[in-house]
Amino acid sequence: MGQKNALDSANNYLEIMPFSYEGLIDQLSYDGYTEEDARFAADNCGADWKEQAVKSAANYLEIMSFSKDGLIEQLEYDGYTNEQAVYGVEQNGY
Repeated sequence: MGQKNALDSANNYLEIMPFSYEGLIDQLSYDGYTEEDARFAADNCGADWKEQAVKSAANYLEIMSFSKDGLIEQLEYDGYTNEQAVYGVEQNGY
C-alpha cells in the first residue's frame, strides 16, 4: 500500500512541477513515506529526468536571469546530475 500511495503522490507532483530524482525522493520522504517507498516511486513513475531538468531550467529562467554556469549549479543543487543539468540548460538556449 505504501508503494502504491507513494507512486500516486509522485505522479501527482510531477503533473504540477518538475523534480529531480533525488528531489522527488526528498519530497516524498518529507511527506512521510519511507525511504524505500519513496525510492520505489521515483524508480517507477516513468519520469524522464533529463526532461524534468529542461522544465526546471525553464521555470527558473521565467522568474530570474542566470548565467549558464549559475543555472547548472542551481539544478545540481536541486538534485539533478551534472549531465541532466547541462542538458536542461542547453535545451533552454544556452
